[in-house]
Amino acid sequence: MLHLQPKKLPGIIESIGMLLLIVALISFFIIEMQSVPHVPILMAVLLMTAYGFIRKFTFARLQEGMVQGAQSGMGAVLIFFLIGILISSWMASGTIPALMDVSFSLAGGPWFLAIVFTITAITGVALGSSFTTSATLGVAFLGVAQTMDASLAMTAGAIVSGAFFGDKMSPLSDTTNLASTVVKVDLFAHIKNMTWTTIPAFIISFILFAVLSPKQRVQSENLAAIHNTLNESGLVHWSSWIPVLVLLAMTVTKRPAFVALAVSSITASLIAGFRNTLSWSELWSTWFSGYSASTSNEIINEMLSRGGIDSMLFTISLVILALTLGGLMFVTGIIPSVLYHVQQMLQSVRSITLSTAFTAIGINVFIGEQYLSILLTGEAYQDIYDRANLARKNLSRTLEDAGTVINPLVPWSVCGVFLADVLGVAVIDYLPFAFFCLLSPVLTILYGLTGKTITKKA
Repeated sequence: MLHLQPKKLPGIIESIGMLLLIVALISFFIIEMQSVPHVPILMAVLLMTAYGFIRKFTFARLQEGMVQGAQSGMGAVLIFFLIGILISSWMASGTIPALMDVSFSLAGGPWFLAIVFTITAITGVALGSSFTTSATLGVAFLGVAQTMDASLAMTAGAIVSGAFFGDKMSPLSDTTNLASTVVKVDLFAHIKNMTWTTIPAFIISFILFAVLSPKQRVQSENLAAIHNTLNESGLVHWSSWIPVLVLLAMTVTKRPAFVALAVSSITASLIAGFRNTLSWSELWSTWFSGYSASTSNEIINEMLSRGGIDSMLFTISLVILALTLGGLMFVTGIIPSVLYHVQQMLQSVRSITLSTAFTAIGINVFIGEQYLSILLTGEAYQDIYDRANLARKNLSRTLEDAGTVINPLVPWSVCGVFLADVLGVAVIDYLPFAFFCLLSPVLTILYGLTGKTITKKA
C-alpha cells in the first residue's frame, strides 16, 4: 500500500495523535465496553474518513484506499474459507478425532503444557502453517485440557507459542518466505540467522511451560472414557490419517496453501462420504454450517461440533474492516508520515534495530496484519541497513521476531481474531502465557542493544 500515500504528508505530531486516538478508541471499546472488535474498528474507519474530508481528500480517493486495503487481505480471506471447510471435513472424516486420541495418550504424563508446546512446534515446522496447526492439533489439545486440571488460557498460550515457532522457522511458511524475499536474503540463511533468537526463546518457553504444568497426570478413567466415546462414534479409522498425509505431501512439495488445504479438505470429505459417516447431502452442507457431533459424551460433542464457512465469517468480516482501516491510514499519509520521520533519526545499529522492531510491532497493532508488518517494514528499512553497512539478514530476522509472532497477541489482528475464534480462548486470556511470542521481540531488542549476533554486510 506504499503507493497510496499522498504527495504531501501530515505533520508527525498530527500523525501520532491520530494513531493514539484510534488505538485509544479501539482499546476502550474492546477492554472496557467488552465490545466485539468490529464496532470500534468501523468507528475508526468513519473517524479516518472524516479526517480525510478535513484534509481535503475526495471520497473517491478515500474509497480507493479502503478498497485497496481490503484487497490486500483477499488471499487471507480465501484461506479462512478453506480453514473452515478443512475443520468440518477433518471432523467428518475422523482426522481431528484421531489426532485427539493420539494427543490424549501423549499428554498422559507430566509436563503437559511443555509437551503441547513441543508437539505443536514440531507440527508447525512440518506444515509451515500456524493456522492449520492451531485449528487441528490445537483443538485436540484443548480437548485434553478440558478433561484435566489444566488452564485453558495456559494451554492456548502453549499452542500459540508452538504454532508460531513453526510459522517463523519453517521453510514452508509464507511469512518466512515473505520476510526473506522482501529484503532479498537467501531463505535458509534467514532461517539459520533466526536461530540466535528462536532457540533461546524456545528453551526458556519450554522450561516455563514445564514449571506451570499441572502437578497431577490425566486420570486414566477420563482417558478411557474419551477413547471409548471416540471409538464408539465410528469416526476414528485408519483412513482418518490420509487427509493429514495429503496435506503434508502438498506442503513438502511446496504447493500453495490454498491448493493444499483444498485438496486435503476434498480428500477428507470423500473419505467421510464413502465411509457413510454422513449422507452425501449432509456432508456437503457441513462445508458451510460445520460438523455437528452426536456421541454419548457431551464434552466430546462440544469439542467436535465446529468448522464450516459460517464459523469463519466473524473472522473474515473483521479482517476486511481492519485492512480497510489500514488503507485509510496510508491514503491519508498517517503511517507514511510516521515512517518517514522515524527514518531521519536512525544513526546507530542500536537505534536501527530498535526502530525496526517497534515499527513492525506498531504496524501489527495499528493495522492488525502480519504480512503488511513484514512487507512495509522491510521496504522502509532495507536501504537504511545498507547505508549502515548491516547485512540484510539482520533486518529479515527482526521482521519475524517483531512482526510474525506479535500478530497473535493483538486482539483485533488477523491472527488474534482467528485463534480466539478457533480455540475458543480470548487473546487477552492467552496473551500472558504465549511465552515464545513474548520472548522473541525481547531477545531481538536485547541483541540490538548489545550488538550481539548483529552481522555486518560482507
